[in-house]
Amino acid sequence: MIARPLLLAYLLWASIAGAQPAWVVVNKDGDGFVLSSTGARFVPWGFNYFRDERVRLLEDYWGEEGPDGWAKVERDFREMKRLGANVVRIDLQFGKFMNAPGTPNASSLARFDKLIGLAEQAGVYLDVTGLGTFRAADVPPWYNALPEMERWNAQAEFWKAIARVGANRPAVLAYNVMNEPLVSTEKRTAGEWTHPLELEGQRYLEYINLDPAGRTAPDIMSAWLRQMTRAIRTYDQRHLITVGLFWFAGADPENLPVKPAQIASQVDFVAVHAYPGARRVDAALRYVARYRKGKPVVIEETYPLNCSPEEYADFLRRSRDTASGWLAQFWSLTPEDLAGKTDLGSVLMGESLKVFQTLDPNR
Repeated sequence: MIARPLLLAYLLWASIAGAQPAWVVVNKDGDGFVLSSTGARFVPWGFNYFRDERVRLLEDYWGEEGPDGWAKVERDFREMKRLGANVVRIDLQFGKFMNAPGTPNASSLARFDKLIGLAEQAGVYLDVTGLGTFRAADVPPWYNALPEMERWNAQAEFWKAIARVGANRPAVLAYNVMNEPLVSTEKRTAGEWTHPLELEGQRYLEYINLDPAGRTAPDIMSAWLRQMTRAIRTYDQRHLITVGLFWFAGADPENLPVKPAQIASQVDFVAVHAYPGARRVDAALRYVARYRKGKPVVIEETYPLNCSPEEYADFLRRSRDTASGWLAQFWSLTPEDLAGKTDLGSVLMGESLKVFQTLDPNR
């Protein structure tokens, strides 16, 4: 006999499997999102899903069969949906998708196509972030050896390949052209494209240039964003485009080399990453509000990394005056998996998931 909770989960999964999702668009006022078919309000509420509890990246296991491979991905998507998510953000690694300049990896593209199908079945949308170079061992030496313009061209070919698969698939919410790109305002050593800041063996920050060569930071960012956007629009005219913005704690975004208005003018919505600090919720709220420049703001990454669960809940609740969507973190472990664990990472994740469920704006 099937246990009642499992039966209910299965029936929910079966009821939404195969349902064609509606396209999500920015509403006419530019302050949020709606479903194009009905005009109903859509609030992105979900998770970043780029690693699991063993700090393996998605591409490490999504190609494997069995309970520790694709079945795990299916299980995680069902769990994220059960927790209330309607959006799942993934980070695709450049080295897994490009064999050489202009030569995409067919098997990775096929797996990406399968993941879109899984999102459709699960009833969630994908925030597709690309050009990842999170782990040094996965970055092709030829890629790091390319000069700037050739590297940009290789990145554009990545996005053309991804857009060809994602075009006409409404379960793709948006393309995020890179996670937290940096513009270098001084000359850097050849080949040093990633920032040395490292967390659990991963590097999440990447420079889009190594030498300003007389250009301003806004000019460099604008030229790069235009090229990536043109690459996507070669095959996909419809999906939303954004770029993930690094969390500069304690900074006024108006004092950064590339200012909020300059970013907002080139994307469909602004993707801000925000990790409020202890007793710094008001500062985090002011930071996010600075990016509201006529486009929806989505807090695309957040987590109680440096604050209490209560402060985290306060940040999520009060940011509703500014933001139109929120994506927390999910690393494969469910609230049931985390129950009783006492290590700091498990406690933080467990508290984060509790707050996520409690504050779901779509319930």
